[in-house]
Amino acid sequence: MFITLMLFKWISFHPNTKKNFPPSPPKLPIIGNLLQLRQIPQRSLRDLSEKYGPLMLLHLGNKPTLVVSSADVAREVMKTHDLAFSDRPSLSIPNILFYGSSDIAFSRYGEYWRKLKSIVVLHLLSSTRVKSFRQVREEEIGHMISVLRERRGSIIDLSALLYCLTSNILCRVTFGKKYEGLGITDKVKQCMDMLGAFCVGNHIPWLSWIDRLSGLEGKARKLSIELDNFLQGVIDEHLNKETREDAQGEMARNFVDTLRDIQRDNTNNFILHTTTLKAVVMVCRGI
Repeated sequence: MFITLMLFKWISFHPNTKKNFPPSPPKLPIIGNLLQLRQIPQRSLRDLSEKYGPLMLLHLGNKPTLVVSSADVAREVMKTHDLAFSDRPSLSIPNILFYGSSDIAFSRYGEYWRKLKSIVVLHLLSSTRVKSFRQVREEEIGHMISVLRERRGSIIDLSALLYCLTSNILCRVTFGKKYEGLGITDKVKQCMDMLGAFCVGNHIPWLSWIDRLSGLEGKARKLSIELDNFLQGVIDEHLNKETREDAQGEMARNFVDTLRDIQRDNTNNFILHTTTLKAVVMVCRGI
């Protein structure tokens, strides 16, 4: 009975209409080309592209996916036909972690995304804003150099040290200070692992129950609650503190301060909800 159901699903997803598709490796019913992506997917994609060309069509479950592996074709996709490829799929884990994918990285392409992008580019990531945090970067790099000097002659995990440097800079730029001892670094790593986890429902929607059965969705929801509690605490701290002790004018204000100002101003016909604010700072923080 189950095999019959799978065959019915496969046949219903594959009508007999012929279209001019890019080259594609042979695929299996239901799962498509998923088994051809081995433990190191990027190497599998490289090997397949060497055989099928710089523009290749893969079927990841029932999701057709174009794989571009040359600069010329990428230029066509990113510049000449950018509007045709500008949208993003709706993914279950980002929907859970980023408040229905209301951030700039995972939200669907449209008016909402364009206005949110304008806010991020003009108010958070402009060259002036980036230059304003030069002192933060210099202080954290100086601290890292001090650590290296203290541990001279011993074995040092440079990956961990550089990760800590990046985390501290992003925390100070985004939130205004470092949050040590709250496990935020571990939560960031968990979030990155979640985003990279294989989610069956993203590729075969009618098998999404497997993600619930495996506990993947439950872990994501638990982590989202923990992250939300942390972010709400950060926002409350900013609300209860009208002037910051280390404030040095407008350019010293961190991302949360700036987004709170935009939220109160509301002059650009865009309502910046608190959940959107949280989603934006999560992405800016590198979560």
